[in-house]
Amino acid sequence: MQLGFIGLGKMGANMVQRLLEGGHKVVVYDRSDEAIKSSEAKGATAASSLEDLVKKLDKPAAVWVMVPSGAPVNQTIDALKPILAKGDIVIDGGNSNFKESKAHSDDCRNSGLEWVDVGTSGGIWGLKLGYCMMIGGEEEPVKRLDPIFKTLAPENGYLHAGKAGAGHYAKMIHNGIEYGMMQAYGEGFEILRASDYDFNLAALAELWMQGSVIRSWLLELCGDALKRDPDLKGIKDYVEDSGEGRWTVLEAIEHDVPALTLMLSLMVRFRSRQEESFSAKVIAALRKEFGGHGVKAK
Repeated sequence: MQLGFIGLGKMGANMVQRLLEGGHKVVVYDRSDEAIKSSEAKGATAASSLEDLVKKLDKPAAVWVMVPSGAPVNQTIDALKPILAKGDIVIDGGNSNFKESKAHSDDCRNSGLEWVDVGTSGGIWGLKLGYCMMIGGEEEPVKRLDPIFKTLAPENGYLHAGKAGAGHYAKMIHNGIEYGMMQAYGEGFEILRASDYDFNLAALAELWMQGSVIRSWLLELCGDALKRDPDLKGIKDYVEDSGEGRWTVLEAIEHDVPALTLMLSLMVRFRSRQEESFSAKVIAALRKEFGGHGVKAK
């Protein structure tokens, strides 16, 4: 199958390579000439602009957008709508907010275009292992893209989750759960490290991968990181978030769901970015005021 592909970052470039290795024809575009040349060297057809990409696609065309969520996605889709033809498919494979995906679906329908949103998980390992994909959109365009999904995913690795926005909604919750899992591993290993025992943390992580109920790919990756740097000295304790955890918590509030673990894991990330905590200073000051408790001076 032929596919247009926009966005050749680490994940996008690997997805293009996997498609090429699966026998598909891919026309690629990125703001980086070097990224385009790299994919071209692997067999992709280079495009010099969005207009050039669309011209090189057979009809009906399918264009996969793999750029950062928010303004980059919105701008790319707005630029594509007037140059695509009726029946063409626009696919957003990034981490967009499901509400924006629903709005894009409506806009595309009004322009005679089809819309598919694909929540994509697999990171930099997807090239080798395949990508887990949660798909939202109407049945016909999703079926039309089945050869693409079959190549990108491992066996049983993709699901048409529902109507427009369902793919990105499922991915949002997936990432919210991921926040909680990573926080649990982080806290557990910190307690082990603080104990009176001289644990080999990497060895424990490896042991727990052997039939333990807490085994997971995240635990495997944690063990790999601890093998390379047992004290993680090369990493600052500063944790970013890419948005999906926030959206998950907001959705929990919207539906009156008590997502305590997910909310706290997000708050811990916020705390990791503070050089110092003013709230902790307030609490220390109050303990001194009401009880005469000592404080640590700067």
